[in-house]
Amino acid sequence: MPSNTKNEISFTSEIRVRFTETDPLGIVWHGNYIQYFEDGREAFGREHGISYLEQKANGYTSPIVKSSCEHKLPLRYGDVATIKTNFINSPAAKMIFHYRIFDPKGRLACLGETIQVFLNEEGELSLTPPEFFANWKKKMGL
Repeated sequence: MPSNTKNEISFTSEIRVRFTETDPLGIVWHGNYIQYFEDGREAFGREHGISYLEQKANGYTSPIVKSSCEHKLPLRYGDVATIKTNFINSPAAKMIFHYRIFDPKGRLACLGETIQVFLNEEGELSLTPPEFFANWKKKMGL
């Protein structure tokens, strides 16, 4: 479910908590929430035309340089959780994503953020937004 405002673009997706993602108490192990952020980010990228494969086709990768995660409520095995992924616009050569993960009752389970930078094919940091990224932002109305 995409949405777009002047300074951010979002996409809402769902994941089902798998047995292997839980601890012996049946709740999601805290480290798996970072994977859920990636699931949301990949769904966002496919929906909005800025996927990892599209970045690679333009000669760039975008490694994460910062991530944060704040846990509110546990998710449990079998839950279908909703991930709302927001792209936060910035003039810098980086991508900022905010995440909100909701449990099946619509309660906030987790908040998070990731920041990614761009590296060219030689592994060099791009200090200015790559052309494909600047064009994408223009296309998206940012």
